[in-house]
Amino acid sequence: MLQQKEVVTCFLQSGGEILLLRRSEQVGSYQGRWAGVSGYVETTADEQALLEIEEETNLCREDLKLVKKGRPLAIRDEKLGVRWVVHPYLFDIKDRGKIKIDWEHEEARWIKPEEITNYQTVPRLEDTLARVYKG
Repeated sequence: MLQQKEVVTCFLQSGGEILLLRRSEQVGSYQGRWAGVSGYVETTADEQALLEIEEETNLCREDLKLVKKGRPLAIRDEKLGVRWVVHPYLFDIKDRGKIKIDWEHEEARWIKPEEITNYQTVPRLEDTLARVYKG
């Protein structure tokens, strides 16, 4: 039986582009894959989304404007023995220059949302984005 884990995935957008982050070798899963800002839900999903953005990008709540919260998406990963329940979010940000990524990521890249298919991402990141973004 798969273990269920709840996570948030937050997409930050600015100027018609979204931020993708490449996961470092120091994280527990999907090292080297591209993802949004994400983390395990330890409080409420809404609160966790804001906490993860603060931790991973150095942006504070005043820098963010919630655009959309999407329906949770269940993603099965038989190899890891996990059923992820992903809570997707989309935020507008005011100033890209304020972003400083933490140890969880080794690279940040702004892309057009339709370019997401060109990246090796965490499982079903494109589907997660589709829950909050209409191109």
